[in-house]
Amino acid sequence: MAQPFDICIRGAGIVGRTLALLLARDRLRVALVADPAHAAAADDVRAYALNAASHSLLESLRCWPDAAHATTVQQMHIWGDKGGEVQFDAATQGAAALAWIVDVPALEARLGEAVRYQPMIEVVAAPVSATLTVVCEGKASATRTELGVEFDTMPYHQQAIATRLTCEHGHGQIARQWFDNGEILAFLPLQGEAGNSVAVVWSVQEDRAAALLALPPEEFAQALQTASHGTLGHLTLDGPRGAWPLHKAQATRWIGSQGKSAWVLAGDAAHTVHPLAGQGLNLGLGDAALLAQVLHERDYWRSVADTRLLRQYERARKTALLAVGGATDGLQQLFARGDATTQGLRNWGMRGFERSGGVKSWVARQAMGLKTLG
Repeated sequence: MAQPFDICIRGAGIVGRTLALLLARDRLRVALVADPAHAAAADDVRAYALNAASHSLLESLRCWPDAAHATTVQQMHIWGDKGGEVQFDAATQGAAALAWIVDVPALEARLGEAVRYQPMIEVVAAPVSATLTVVCEGKASATRTELGVEFDTMPYHQQAIATRLTCEHGHGQIARQWFDNGEILAFLPLQGEAGNSVAVVWSVQEDRAAALLALPPEEFAQALQTASHGTLGHLTLDGPRGAWPLHKAQATRWIGSQGKSAWVLAGDAAHTVHPLAGQGLNLGLGDAALLAQVLHERDYWRSVADTRLLRQYERARKTALLAVGGATDGLQQLFARGDATTQGLRNWGMRGFERSGGVKSWVARQAMGLKTLG
């Protein structure tokens, strides 16, 4: 007779696999539902900015990619649209890095290998019965809909365009970001400290996104060179272009019970934020870490479906989301306005923030994840 599962994780992305590995360390029997149709694409151009908390978590699972696929960010330069500028430096913070830019396929491969060698995890093709179901299916989660959970969504009427570039000049381990007339362009360093390749995330209005995606590769690269003010010299497109709509969203409920079993949401199935601060996956990994911690610390007689435990998780992660989501949404709204008064105020604010000393340091350390994951 098959051994029953303690936990069924619906969704085998980065957050789902990470959570499965964390739970398996506590000898919990985990079913990980993987959709074969969503296998990693060889030409995936996505890259994530991971902070120190996420780095430590993945290191503890021995799933951190090698240096060629996890580039250290030593500095961050941010430009406004009228003279505003902010710079962050890891050395000033006494840290090894501000963040790491990680190739998605490389990270998924390391997690996938770890899952294969973990006997407490069984990869399954369809959901199975378990004491606790964790929904990690992403923002378009079908299970969340089946559970009757509303997903409150606020569209930004923008799309994020992602691709890769080879640059004339090396990136110098600097992450660069430009705010200009409502658009947000980020160049994220790749291929190690001496690399001259960057991952691009360009948030633009929906109609402009369609026009940019229709450009020939050379013209698209030239548009990026203009938008980045030629900072890295001549640019060459080095990968396909992908795009997705941007919105802020949050599930109205993150936990629930069904008889003696329960369910909980994590990652993008519970929340999404604007990518301008690069905190989306950090939030999702924070969900996984705290849920695993709450279950690890439970009294021996408590079930993993105990709603008192799950409410601890829900309250703490909603608080974390409120801080990060509020900040990113506020910045997006501030830079989306094009009137001269707002433009002057926001760039004045950037210059003041650059000189703020302790405030700037506190913000940097929060973004770096130099605090508890809960």
